[in-house]
Amino acid sequence: MDAAADDLLLLQLVRVVNLAGRPFAQRVGREHRLTLPEWRVMAVVARLPGCTASQVCEQCGMDKMAVSRALGSLQRAQRVDRCADPDDQRCNRLYLSEAGRALHAVVHEAARHREAELFEGMVPAEREQLAAALEKMLAAMARVDH
Repeated sequence: MDAAADDLLLLQLVRVVNLAGRPFAQRVGREHRLTLPEWRVMAVVARLPGCTASQVCEQCGMDKMAVSRALGSLQRAQRVDRCADPDDQRCNRLYLSEAGRALHAVVHEAARHREAELFEGMVPAEREQLAAALEKMLAAMARVDH
């Protein structure tokens, strides 16, 4: 594959991610007063209760400022709780509040529905190949970027 084709493939990947998230505001965000970055942060905190903001950045690939803004909004809306780490008072651990857990359950179901729509034309073997390829890309990015 030549360099132009590699660039095109990466651009296609970016386009897929952007287009996949675009309907979020209309379908879910407006109803629940939730932005896509806030949802991404909530999804990580739900999957990794007690994580730090730095871990959220690593897990979702967002920059520190975007995560900080999303966490601030989520905290003001009482959807995320920050708790001081008992072993390191400089470090805050993140947890979904009761309201955050309830919202996560609703939005997670909508996300699963969106995923089903997007993968409708793929057979299970294709989804597995895509998942494996994405894991390899994430591993490569971790190697190259660190």
